[in-house]
Amino acid sequence: MNQDELKKTVADAAIEVIAEQLTKDSIVGVGTGSTADFFIDALKEIKHKFDGAVASSIGSADRLRKHGIPVYELNVVNHIVVYVDGADESTRQLQLIKGGGGALTREKIVAEVSAGFVCIVDRTKLVDNLGAFPLPIEVIPMARSHVAREIVKLGGEPEFRDGFRTDNGNQILDVHQLTIEDPASLEGTINNIVGVVANGLFARRPADLLLVAGDDGITEYRHN
Repeated sequence: MNQDELKKTVADAAIEVIAEQLTKDSIVGVGTGSTADFFIDALKEIKHKFDGAVASSIGSADRLRKHGIPVYELNVVNHIVVYVDGADESTRQLQLIKGGGGALTREKIVAEVSAGFVCIVDRTKLVDNLGAFPLPIEVIPMARSHVAREIVKLGGEPEFRDGFRTDNGNQILDVHQLTIEDPASLEGTINNIVGVVANGLFARRPADLLLVAGDDGITEYRHN
């Protein structure tokens, strides 16, 4: 199967996993990116089973609405039963790098408040160690240079994502060449740099279930 076929396969698998958790008043958290788009397209087939969704980006919200799925602001929702999203990299310990599409902060917020987090990826995203994919960091624009200098001290090579603004109006630094031996510790260290809004390490709040699509089908990894 090609990569798009794998993404569709794992999105369909996620629908099977979450369908049994849903009730008429359930709210589903929905991520951002190409794999999440396949999930949104599949979600329309069971939209009668739940109330609506909270989206992690404007683009995902628009796609949900086009399928007739109500979209709610997080501030008016009391409970999200499950959050489903892709990743740019994942380990078998369910630690992730996300943010290639620039929605990392909203993704992190929705993941944090959700009762469960299901990550869906194709086989190319499964790695032994995080860091080959550049780590995105959302920064307040006036602090971009300061944050970049601090990242250099950590051994990274920050690259400004020129011409891009997040849905929050901020900027992104993509950090290359980071050695990520302890993802949870590094996540906290970067977040403590003044001017950082959030970074794309999802280690302090990893996924609860990782679904990986390969040519032989779906492999599941669960957080212990």
